[in-house]
Amino acid sequence: MTLDNEHFALDTLKACSLCSNKFAETSTAHAPRPVFQGTSSARILLAGQAPGRRVHASGKPFTDASGDRLRAWMGIEEVVFYDPERIAILPMAFCFPGYDAKGADLPPPRLCADVWRQKMLAQFPNVSLTIAIGGYAQKWHLQTRQTVSEVVRQWRDFLPDVLPLPHPSWRNTSWLKKNPWFEDELIPVLREKVRDHL
Repeated sequence: MTLDNEHFALDTLKACSLCSNKFAETSTAHAPRPVFQGTSSARILLAGQAPGRRVHASGKPFTDASGDRLRAWMGIEEVVFYDPERIAILPMAFCFPGYDAKGADLPPPRLCADVWRQKMLAQFPNVSLTIAIGGYAQKWHLQTRQTVSEVVRQWRDFLPDVLPLPHPSWRNTSWLKKNPWFEDELIPVLREKVRDHL
């Protein structure tokens, strides 16, 4: 892979408009805006779900409370988190999918992963640790049908290549309180792995 090929792939994704009609029909009636980061030298891959509305507006991954919590879990500052030469961020869908009738985030369109996932992962040959955040990423990267709780409880089984996490959303605060082992056992290993791979 040459640098020109890498730039071509990233530029092509940035211009993607496959879901224009679908997004236009949502309550936000927004246009596609793929949000991701990374260069071929990145060693850590953050595989998340899809950008939320704030991230759609900023054009920068995890510029919300979820990002604050994720950075705290990883034990790194923003300057490291947003270094594309060290950390690649590739959600399962690259654009904000919009809201449903109840105001909840719509699921990531499967079309995005079908078209882009393998092509984009090929741009990051040096990734040695994948952090699979939430159910959509875990189902794809781990080829599992288990729930997030089941997968995260078995986190040791996926090392050294993959470390599954629940989504760092405020919606999971009650889950975190009910599962203190997560912060006691998994978070220290996450921070150690992040340090090692950086």
